Amino acid sequence: QVQLVESGGGLVQAGGSLRLSCAASGGTFGTSPMGWFRQAPGKEREFVAAISWGAGSTSYADSVKGRFTISRDNAKNTVYLQMNSLKPEDTAVYYCARSQKTWAYATRGTYSAYDSWGQGTQVTVSS
Repeated sequence: QVQLVESGGGLVQAGGSLRLSCAASGGTFGTSPMGWFRQAPGKEREFVAAISWGAGSTSYADSVKGRFTISRDNAKNTVYLQMNSLKPEDTAVYYCARSQKTWAYATRGTYSAYDSWGQGTQVTVSS
């Protein structure tokens, strides 16, 4: 089982930027699609972005398209989420997750596509 540890969260003003990192250890990383999800207080966890194992394909939720960029460095077993033009509604706990399903399944944004999750990192955007 892969272990995932997120970092990089914090407090930022609206319009600012943050870069989240997710370090993986153990298990399979380099051949797995990876995703980012977020959960705001009182809301369900929602899909944010996903990246294929070779980083050749990415997928984003409509709410973050053009503002967030997912990337990965398989040599470092790390996936990143660059978040620009942050809005107060981006405030949430952000989780990275690994999928052992196909790329098509991973981009559906459903929990069942992902089998390993990090503990989350808090992102707070002030207005």
